[in-house]
Amino acid sequence: MPNEDVRLKLLENWLDQLLPGLFAEQGWGAVPAATLTPASSDASFRRYFRWQGAARTLIVMDAPPPLEDCRPFVKVAQLLAEARLNVPQILAADLDRGFLLLNDLGRQTYLDVINEDSADALFADAMQALLAFQQLPMITPLPSYDDALLRRELQLFPEWYVQRHLGVEFSQAQQALWQRVSQRLIDSALAQPKVLVHRDFMPRNLMLSEPNPGVLDFQDAVYGPVTYDITCLFKDAFISWPETRVRSWLEQYWQQARDAGVPVQSELEDFLRASDLMGVQRHLKVIGIFARICHRDGKPKYLGDVPRFFSYIEAVLARRPELAELGELLASLQREPA
Repeated sequence: MPNEDVRLKLLENWLDQLLPGLFAEQGWGAVPAATLTPASSDASFRRYFRWQGAARTLIVMDAPPPLEDCRPFVKVAQLLAEARLNVPQILAADLDRGFLLLNDLGRQTYLDVINEDSADALFADAMQALLAFQQLPMITPLPSYDDALLRRELQLFPEWYVQRHLGVEFSQAQQALWQRVSQRLIDSALAQPKVLVHRDFMPRNLMLSEPNPGVLDFQDAVYGPVTYDITCLFKDAFISWPETRVRSWLEQYWQQARDAGVPVQSELEDFLRASDLMGVQRHLKVIGIFARICHRDGKPKYLGDVPRFFSYIEAVLARRPELAELGELLASLQREPA
């Protein structure tokens, strides 16, 4: 029997033992006949199932140890709930086996429904959620975006995209360019004011929900640069927006953040520059991750969105002369056509 089916059987047995007591405790009556169907999967090893019995739906997370660890999800969910963010409520957990039972925030992500007409309203809600997130006091022990973490992320680009995917080794001159560019991006990130950072605050991880949005996939949260999440929101892996519209949204966020007391840069142009450089760091990381998912995990579909990230980077290079060396380095690589 495939390993995946073994996990599913374990999960079903766990639910059979758990649900009668949970339903009684919640005052939901008897457990109805139910179905368990795939709800979603992502680029990690986590899987999600939707349990549906009569009119009630629940979400079950399967995070197989040692490949995944539910504990950060539980910790950050509790933290975000304190800020009244709409995050999954953890109804039951078996942390050792990697099972969580959650309430259901809905069936539609922002990515499913967002378009040119709805984007302003949806992003307005997302910005309010993000500002609540960023106003949380940084007292819960969590990792920080330090030099080592930023550098590890950047190294995914030469390791997985350049070496593994393109089959190219940096020359000595290219390596020197890469080191200088990496340092510039890291210095910019570390110079920024720090807040709680989701790290994947994008339309696919926001649910159309009430209150809106429901926020998912926050288990990798750290303390780090204030521009990280807002840049991630508008420069997404799966949908792109015109540069002028992105700038307008960034300006709205910057003003709202200042009004809310979130420690953004005091000058708009400094904020926009920091956002640009933060975005480039993330884009290089994601290109490396997508190559790794393809070559290590056998999921090639993500490589289809790599050209989108190069487009984001090229737009920044056109207005940030301090990154000219990155433009030189990328031009020297024989990339696949978009």
